[in-house]
Amino acid sequence: MSEENRFAVLIDADNVSGKYIRYILDEISNDGVATYKRIYGDWTKPSLASWKSVLLENSIIPFQQYGYTTGKGSTDSAMIIDAMDILYSGHVDGFCLVSSDSDFTRLAARLRESGMVVIGMGEKKTPDAFIAACNKFRYLEVLAQQAEENEKEEDEAAKPEMVPPDKVINTIYNMVRDNADEDGRVLIGDVGNMLVRRYPDFDVRNYGFKKLSLFIRSLDMFEVVSVTAENGRNRIFYVTEKPGRQKKPKIHV
Repeated sequence: MSEENRFAVLIDADNVSGKYIRYILDEISNDGVATYKRIYGDWTKPSLASWKSVLLENSIIPFQQYGYTTGKGSTDSAMIIDAMDILYSGHVDGFCLVSSDSDFTRLAARLRESGMVVIGMGEKKTPDAFIAACNKFRYLEVLAQQAEENEKEEDEAAKPEMVPPDKVINTIYNMVRDNADEDGRVLIGDVGNMLVRRYPDFDVRNYGFKKLSLFIRSLDMFEVVSVTAENGRNRIFYVTEKPGRQKKPKIHV
């Protein structure tokens, strides 16, 4: 997807834990920019305490919804109404619906009917109907496990003023693996844009290089390849994993 795709991230706090917020925002950054970040719930409930501590640091706008009637989903209704308002505003290209609740199945289908890309995220208990209504669906437990495995390989002694080199390299590996075309390639510009979205302070000069292509070429696990553009004059540059690698290697920088 293009780096300019704009997403509305709408979170059902009643059905998702705050411990997943980092993984949610990291994952959507691979697809575009989170233009809207909203979360819905009854914030008087002690069960939502895990969310309160992460709203400000992630710039998520909370919406208070009181449960006026037992068994009725006021949070669901508010989230659905907001989604339709955002849809008709014409300011987004897609939606990220974060919930494990089947009540959003019809909303996901309606947004797709309007040409929106719909990315669902929820726990493994999410009903099949909601999963099938989305363009793609991500299990939060899997995202968390993958992130934890990647973090185990980070350099604990890296300088605190910049993103650790191991973390950048591992992120590039995951980007190439998850976004490669049928030839196993990703545009180098797309890799750079995803890195900046993930780490706003990312700059290859921090690691002693003038260009991203030079940094990537210095790594043993990637290649930078170029092809001639259709106009016959310009060159298009891609990042690809070096052939013959069967698994992710341990990286030392």
